[in-house]
This record gives sequence, structure tokens and C-alpha cells, in this order.
Amino acid sequence: MRSLSGPEKRKPSMFWVLASLTLPAWSLMVRYRFTPNSKLPKTGPFILAPNHFSEIDPIAMGAAVWHLGRVPRFLAKESLFKIPVFGWMLRKSGQIPVERAGAVMRSTGLDNPLSSASKLIESQGGVIVYPEGTLTRDPDLWPMRGKSGAVRLALESGIPLIPAAHWGTQELMPRYGKSIRPFPRKTIEVAIGDPMDMSEFRDRHIDQRLINEATTKLMNEITKLLEGLRGEKAPPERWDPSKHQQNETGRF
Repeated sequence: MRSLSGPEKRKPSMFWVLASLTLPAWSLMVRYRFTPNSKLPKTGPFILAPNHFSEIDPIAMGAAVWHLGRVPRFLAKESLFKIPVFGWMLRKSGQIPVERAGAVMRSTGLDNPLSSASKLIESQGGVIVYPEGTLTRDPDLWPMRGKSGAVRLALESGIPLIPAAHWGTQELMPRYGKSIRPFPRKTIEVAIGDPMDMSEFRDRHIDQRLINEATTKLMNEITKLLEGLRGEKAPPERWDPSKHQQNETGRF
């Protein structure tokens, strides 16, 4: 697929520099195969929620978003923005600072969602949020139980929430791997779903029950996309790290 153009990509930014430095080498290692209906909104804010099973996923999905005509952004710890030079690059490339707050961050995957949403709306940009919060623990790399950050951000802001899935980065860098395997060239398959229908959650009080329902729906949508890419069905029960830890503890 040829890289798409768009008004956001045409606007001069730090990403011009980053893309020119990284994409030529990345393209030698990776080719993309997008499903036919994969697309992102041409303008306006969005939240992209993909699966996560390799440390190199952010680069893979960032490049995919760039190929689809938008500028990729991520949520980054606020402390990183204080690092000389690196912090300046984060700001200039539109990354979004998030102040992480212990238990709140661990339970949701995202602290202060309204602050993050206001930055997205102000910039009219998109952000990639991994709803699992970390690499999946599922032995076969299926999505595990999600955290509530992406859903909470969408519900409290009204920004479109778009499920996504990709497959193939594990060939470039295995889960928990420390080095990449660039040759032979790898194919990364990407599926971008339609914005999730949130109508059933509107006009309801945003409490933990609603958040859990919406998060389950999001993870189901991501899993369906991944099933299409892999050509197989996911296990009927989603991997739950807390239950697995309890089972492991019970063995001793």
C-alpha cells in the first residue's frame, strides 16, 4: 500500500524529521498489508486502540498510522518531557504528557483522561492507546483483559474510539525480545475497524460497571479484527492476568 497523504501530514512538523530518519530503514525490514476497509478519519481527533504483544509494536503502529495519512501520537509520562532535547522532541512531535498517579494509573492505564482529551481536541490529532496497558500475557498472543483508559478517555470526551489489530511484529521482535530480526523482510498485517458504537453507553452515569462493559466490548472488537488477520478463532475465555496469578499462587 502506498503511503496516503493528508492535511495533517502535509503540515511541517517534527514528524517530517523523524519519518525521514526512521522510515527508510524501517521499510527495508517491514512491508505493510492493510485490510481493504482500513482507514482513519482524515481530520479531527481519534483514539486508536490496538492489541499489544511486542516491544516494537509502538513503532509498527506509529508507522501504520503515518501510512494511513495521520500523525501518530502516544501518551508519555510527564517526567519524560523534562529530559533535555528528548523532552523537546516529544513536545514538538505532539506527544501527550500524562501525569501518572500510582494506583489510579495501574487500574485504568490512563490518569486524568480529561486533560489528555483536551490536548487531543486542541490539536485535532489522534492518539494510540494500548487498552491492555502492557504486553499481553496470553500464551498464544491473543488480547488479554483490557484496562479502562482508552474507553474512559472516549466516554468522557466523545472522541471516536477506533479498535485496531496487527499481526507480524512478533516475527521482527518476539515478545520480551531484546533484539530485532530484520531479515528476511517481514510482513505486518493491519486491520483498522470502524469507530466503536458507543450509543448504548450514552446518557448513563459513568461508573465502574459501565466502564467494564465498554472495555469488554472494545476488547471483543479488537479480538475479532485479530481473528480475521490470523484466520483462526480466539479462545472462548480471555486471558485474565489476575486470575492466572491466583492459580499460579495456589499451586504452592
